[in-house]
Amino acid sequence: MCLILFAFRESAAYPLVIAGNRDEAYQRPATSAAFWSDFPHVYGGRDLEMGGAWMGITLAGRFAAVTNYRDGAPKGVAPRSRGDLVGGYLTGMQAAQPYLHSVAARKAEYAGFSTLAGDLDALWYLSNYGDGVQAVAPGVHGLSNHLLDTPWPKVENGRRELAALLRGGQLSPAALFDMLADRSVAPPAALPDTGVGVRREKQLGPKFIAVDERYGTRASTVVIVTRDGEVTYAERSFGGRGKFCGEVTRRFRLTV
Repeated sequence: MCLILFAFRESAAYPLVIAGNRDEAYQRPATSAAFWSDFPHVYGGRDLEMGGAWMGITLAGRFAAVTNYRDGAPKGVAPRSRGDLVGGYLTGMQAAQPYLHSVAARKAEYAGFSTLAGDLDALWYLSNYGDGVQAVAPGVHGLSNHLLDTPWPKVENGRRELAALLRGGQLSPAALFDMLADRSVAPPAALPDTGVGVRREKQLGPKFIAVDERYGTRASTVVIVTRDGEVTYAERSFGGRGKFCGEVTRRFRLTV
């Protein structure tokens, strides 16, 4: 995924709220969110090319997500898929902090990433461009193609909008999807410089990317977890230039 806006233990009513956009090549095969046939306690989408995932949650309340770190410098092909970071945590039993320490020990085997792993009690963050495993404090956060809470326009705007939704009590999948659908671009001076050129920075600047028929926002995912363990997991899928392709919504209760 390339944008994750989330509220962790910010609201007594909703200990975890996530709204994320996955940006990817449209031709890369993937499944929409569902319970995994080989790990039926895991719910989320799945990458069919490498078998990993970009976001998911388990019936026990374990959550993980990943974004790529954008650095315009040329890189070789990494030996490990970043999607394994999510899948490895969701399908395993290791607690989040030691799991991410084990990932940190082999972080050079992945292309640039930022990843989140944890549960409703504790959430942890790691980037192979950052300073090691870090605890995520309660609050409203944003993660795009850089480090956690890097103040890119779409991250800062998204954090403000998510915080306002929480304060207003109008928390619904529809409201979160509306937030994720924003295609507005910040002024050029406010955009980051990640080494891909001004034109590409403008194309990648919005929350929702709909540039052409090759690459853009493939999925918008919303997860709302209530204090009594009710999960609403909704996902919209898109094709080239942002064409809407469908929506799935599943509600279930955590077993914790």
